[in-house]
Amino acid sequence: MTRERAGLAIAAAAFAAILLAPLPSLSPEAHRLAAVMAAVVVLWVSEAIPLPATALLGVSAAVALGVAPAREAFAPFADPLMFLFIGAFILARAIFLHGLNRRVAYAVLSLPWVGVSAGRILFAFGAVTALISGWISNTATTAMMFGIGISILGAMGDDVRRSAFGTALMLMTSFAASIGGLATPIGTPPNVIGLGFIRSTLGEEVSFFRWMLLGVPVVVASYAVLYGWLRFVTRGTVGDLAATRALIAKERDTLGPWTRGQRSVAMAFGLTVFLWVLPGIVALVAGEESATYRALSERLPEGVAAIAGALLLFLLPGDELRRRAITWEQAVQIDWGVVLLYGGGFALGVLSFRTGLAEAAGRGLTGMLPISGALGLLAASVVVAVALSEATSNTAAANMVVPVVISIAQAANMDPFLPTLGATMAASLGFMLPVSTPCNAIVYGSGLIPLGKMIRYGIVLDVAGAIIIIALVSLLGSAVR
Repeated sequence: MTRERAGLAIAAAAFAAILLAPLPSLSPEAHRLAAVMAAVVVLWVSEAIPLPATALLGVSAAVALGVAPAREAFAPFADPLMFLFIGAFILARAIFLHGLNRRVAYAVLSLPWVGVSAGRILFAFGAVTALISGWISNTATTAMMFGIGISILGAMGDDVRRSAFGTALMLMTSFAASIGGLATPIGTPPNVIGLGFIRSTLGEEVSFFRWMLLGVPVVVASYAVLYGWLRFVTRGTVGDLAATRALIAKERDTLGPWTRGQRSVAMAFGLTVFLWVLPGIVALVAGEESATYRALSERLPEGVAAIAGALLLFLLPGDELRRRAITWEQAVQIDWGVVLLYGGGFALGVLSFRTGLAEAAGRGLTGMLPISGALGLLAASVVVAVALSEATSNTAAANMVVPVVISIAQAANMDPFLPTLGATMAASLGFMLPVSTPCNAIVYGSGLIPLGKMIRYGIVLDVAGAIIIIALVSLLGSAVR
């Protein structure tokens, strides 16, 4: 409560201070928008009111203060990427409703090579978490795998559960989900936010397939470091786990055969993924200048593919007689708050460019920051995004950092594409604190993770993740264009 009250007071003070300050270098619209955005940033960091409500408040205040007419200010809420969010969320909702996620998780954990080795169980558990998180939200993945992880630790006994291995398995649940979300554009909201700014401000389209050319290597390298680090700190703490192996086999058996609803969801999801990657496959075979590739890119963008897959769920059969794979009542239970947060943050970012505020901020920061060359800007963008993601939500961090990075690059006459990619990916890091991500908060609630260990383990991954993103964006970023 104290933090919320302080946030409201500081936000009001920041708004008034900037609105009343003489800023002759800004246009009147940019000046008023700067005051609004200062208040929005404070409210996002303090979480004095819900993040989606803050996003809506910021856009509404911009309209009320005459920054832009309502039709222009709210236009980003109808951006095609909004429908990518909505379609993907409905598909993810169906996956959870029919238990397809649990079937995939236990299928991987039951593989013969996993056996009764603590190290292999840790690896397989994290790998399936990262895999699922590439296609549905990090938070939802963590919530699902958290229950499975607690069950696994329960079968090991209280001594193992409270050992370093128990801490590592819980941290793996959260950290692997955050890392896995980088694999695809829909894996985590910051990815879509960054792609939205790249398209709207840089005029460049990044396809689903091309994002994965960078995202998958980043995930593989980051997960290798994550597993190696957690395995190192748990070496020798647990022996063979025959009881755990038996529990996993039992849980898989209770799932029974595939249901009609699961087959329907798998069909809809498979079709959607196929439509997402099809333009990229055609580009590899026929080239990006081919008429087929251009037609697919124009007529079948990711948002349309996601909506098509989601709508298919309303046609395919579910488990009950005369019921579909998903009902409208079930579909509308998706996280609309994230959708609104993305729309509001995107709208404020677009307004900052149209009013000249972003350009002015970029020129000011260019003179203040010791940035030398494109690599220096990329490194600075990644480090700032990682640091900010520790203090506020990943989505808010992306909304705040990405527009500033673009404006700094443009003010310095640099290509903003690679720094923007780096900042977008780095905004999904944030491993040190329970408040950094909902994923961290979920596993911290298990009582098995001392805060000191989360900080010590997390800072290593923050540093490693930043280095990996800087290196791979430098090497592979051009393949995304």
